[in-house]
Amino acid sequence: MRRLSITAALLYLAGWACAQPGPLNLGFEQGQPGQTPAGWFVPIPSQRSGYTARLTGQNPKSGTYCAVITHTGQAPPAGFGNLMQSFDATAYRGQRVRFRAAVRAEVAGSGNQAQLWLRVDRKDGRMGFFDNMGDRPITAPEWGYYEIVGNIQEDGATINLGIMLLGRGSVWIDDASFEVLGAAAEPVRPLTERGLRNLVAFARLLGYVRHFHPSDEAARANWELFAMRNVAAVEDAQNPADLAQRLESLFRPVAPTLRVYPSGRRPPLPADLLPPRGQDPLKVMTWYHVGFGTGNMPYRSERKSQEAPGIAEPFEADLGGGVSCLAPLALFADAQGTLPHPAAGTPEPEPAKTSRPADNRAIRLAGVILAWNIFQHFYPYFEVVRTDWPAQLEQALRSAATDKDDLTFLDTLRRLVAALHDGHGNVFLSSPSQPPGVLPIAWDWIEGQLVITQVADSQGQPIVRGDAVVEIDGKPTARALAEAEALVSGATPQWIRVKALQQLSLGPAAEAVTLAIESLREPGQRRQVTLKRVTPSGPIREPRPEKVQELEPGLSYVDLDRISDADWEAALPQLEKARGIIFDLRGYPKMNAWNLFSYLAEKELTSAQWHVPVVTRPDRKDIQWLRLGECRIPPRAPYLKARKAFLTDGRAISYAESCMGIVEYYRLGEIVGGPTAGTNGNVNRFSLPGGYTLMFTGMKVLKHDGSQHHGVGILPTIPVSRTRAGVAAGRDELLERAVQAVKN
Repeated sequence: MRRLSITAALLYLAGWACAQPGPLNLGFEQGQPGQTPAGWFVPIPSQRSGYTARLTGQNPKSGTYCAVITHTGQAPPAGFGNLMQSFDATAYRGQRVRFRAAVRAEVAGSGNQAQLWLRVDRKDGRMGFFDNMGDRPITAPEWGYYEIVGNIQEDGATINLGIMLLGRGSVWIDDASFEVLGAAAEPVRPLTERGLRNLVAFARLLGYVRHFHPSDEAARANWELFAMRNVAAVEDAQNPADLAQRLESLFRPVAPTLRVYPSGRRPPLPADLLPPRGQDPLKVMTWYHVGFGTGNMPYRSERKSQEAPGIAEPFEADLGGGVSCLAPLALFADAQGTLPHPAAGTPEPEPAKTSRPADNRAIRLAGVILAWNIFQHFYPYFEVVRTDWPAQLEQALRSAATDKDDLTFLDTLRRLVAALHDGHGNVFLSSPSQPPGVLPIAWDWIEGQLVITQVADSQGQPIVRGDAVVEIDGKPTARALAEAEALVSGATPQWIRVKALQQLSLGPAAEAVTLAIESLREPGQRRQVTLKRVTPSGPIREPRPEKVQELEPGLSYVDLDRISDADWEAALPQLEKARGIIFDLRGYPKMNAWNLFSYLAEKELTSAQWHVPVVTRPDRKDIQWLRLGECRIPPRAPYLKARKAFLTDGRAISYAESCMGIVEYYRLGEIVGGPTAGTNGNVNRFSLPGGYTLMFTGMKVLKHDGSQHHGVGILPTIPVSRTRAGVAAGRDELLERAVQAVKN
């Protein structure tokens, strides 16, 4: 689901000025010092927030002047500073363009940053291409060049571009340019069998070099640009000899000691891999990955140097397509860097972050290659899920080659991530569109049917709890659900079902959806109802008791999905007197649950085991595991000695399963309902060109006794399934069974 951020919405409103014929004064040499640069303006919302922009001769990147945005107020700014201009898009329709500028920023503290932005307004008032560098903000105090690349739609009316300052500080801009790079999109075409083999070989080699070849050049390389620019150079190789020559030529600038050759014709080792003679003692450089290092704790990727008399044999691998490689995983290094040193005049790598729209075939193929490799080398659960991951690379490449736009490519990425069978696995596309909406009802799969479990707003339609939905917009419900489940990543069927049911409800706000309904009282009799999706203010919840409620004398209910720490502390006197307590964890805890568990046992409790993969060789060979310290929960008074039951089901994932794992291992009470989602551990994430963010589980979690949790979850001691009749009658059958458990 694509979303429109608040910042994007404000930038949209900022394009109110009449568009000029084309971009003006990109070099910032026109205008009076101390005033707004000619051709540019500061929108009224930015002025009201205390921001100004002026021409200055202070340290320009080029020429005599540059522009600077500052916040003039003493109070924290309420909005953001924005220096922009708008111009007619007619001359640029159907073209790929680049907005590039030199920028430096003096900012400090979280949320204070600068960002270039570019937006296209279309003739019908809709927003076209938009990028505001939200995933790659500018905070460096030195001048550096940053860019945005995008496609101008055929119905583009106005192009808006500028620079914004979020929070406090100052940002300078100079030497901007706006240029046409060529036609907007390469026509889609399927991969030939030879082309597929070539790209698979390129993909595997890119992963080996990017993540494991320790040269300075590889560590500095912009791998997004490398992949995007070189897929076309590899795809049409005619035979193994041609492919090997192209691959080695492409990778030689970043991996001088790499060798690629037709399989069976292994060449001699490069001389630079042998200990040099007559030199001072050298270090040996290697990669050390604690998970995939993206800066998200606890994951890190770093090169390490150590004393060593020599280096091991290079990693040898069959890349497919009739070629193999010798990829050194260790290199000698002196005070100037890894050997061999690059030749004089070697160009510096391009910026590490860039923006490219996914409506270009090469960019889509590159995105698959980049993502597949991260999972190939760092996903911790392949030995559990046992998916055919190499086959997924081929399938995703074939699909990406013919995807027609960013949304069809989004589905390609979702199918790729779904093959991980990871409940944390997900793909998001951050680009503007209509705001998302949901149907004003809740539903669940019960007794083989899609049953309405709550009606928040009937919109005047004859629809009640217990009705079964048999068609959605003319499509049989079972088929619609199967199609949604194919795009969901999950370790268990119950989590896949939960997420797919959510996806069936999602869509553009105000969009009408026609449902074919069957009443419980009139089986076989269908009626049509039409509901419009609404912008949600929160989840549509089925009826539950109050978040803390005494159901009957001595029997209390606590909803961990809604209760806060303050609510818990306030409820303790009541709970201390209770003979029975039911904790509802059919979802995700809102409070610090470790605080709760302190009162549920008379001895120290611990969490499950957390293990982060330590990766030093490709393809997860010789993988080691770093066991993080478990959370320890000391007991606190008062000890709640009441009989306890815990409600849970497939909606409980991650932190909720950490809680239920403690309940299971220490036998703190009966577990009533269904199995949990079967996915726990810290989430890692990374981005791809085109505005895609991918998420996955970055560590392996084992149960307290060291047994498998992934794909298993926490199993109920008292299984309970819902019935359609129970829903229609307004009964909470899981809660009813939990009441019996604590009373008996």
